[in-house]
Amino acid sequence: MPPVDLSVHLLTQIRDAVAETNARLDQTNARLDQTNVRLEEMREELSARIVESEIRTSTAITELAGAVNGVVSLLREQRDLAPRVTKCEADIVELKRRLDA
Repeated sequence: MPPVDLSVHLLTQIRDAVAETNARLDQTNARLDQTNVRLEEMREELSARIVESEIRTSTAITELAGAVNGVVSLLREQRDLAPRVTKCEADIVELKRRLDA
């Protein structure tokens, strides 16, 4: 094969290989675009789930705070009644003692 024909042949092979590489790159880019779309959809879904989770968590915390406040109020009421209950019990003991006497 003369040098000119060989050069043309090599350049043709290089051109064909570049065309194949470009075709594969186009396919890769298309797959990357699809992946990016899926990732964006997943990100949006995760963001929505996080917001929903935060709402549920804050609701539960609010309900828990209300329950704790109720328990605190109940304990305060019981603590406030303790001296009265002690006095009533002492009065009952005194009344029983009087009745037995």
